[in-house]
Amino acid sequence: MAPTPPTDAELDVLIRARLASLGIDLDQLPPGTTADPQTGSPGRDSVLASLRSFVRSTVGTLAAYQPPAPAGTDPAVARALSQQPAPMLYPSISTEWRK
Repeated sequence: MAPTPPTDAELDVLIRARLASLGIDLDQLPPGTTADPQTGSPGRDSVLASLRSFVRSTVGTLAAYQPPAPAGTDPAVARALSQQPAPMLYPSISTEWRK
């Protein structure tokens, strides 16, 4: 079963939540699609439309990215290799504080 794409309302909730976690409040922008003549700030609806377009076109592509496996690697193993942590220069620094 193929996943159903999110609606505009669902994407608006996602976008507002992500921006709120960064301290950005879209309600500070002027309502509608016209820019504020004094500050030049874009309208809230045009910002949300632009961000919805970005999320629909970019997030799926980024989520599907898989680092290339070394030459000769079995394709069944390649996915598991991409889930391993990246090698560290000094692993003892990272592992000691987790104890």
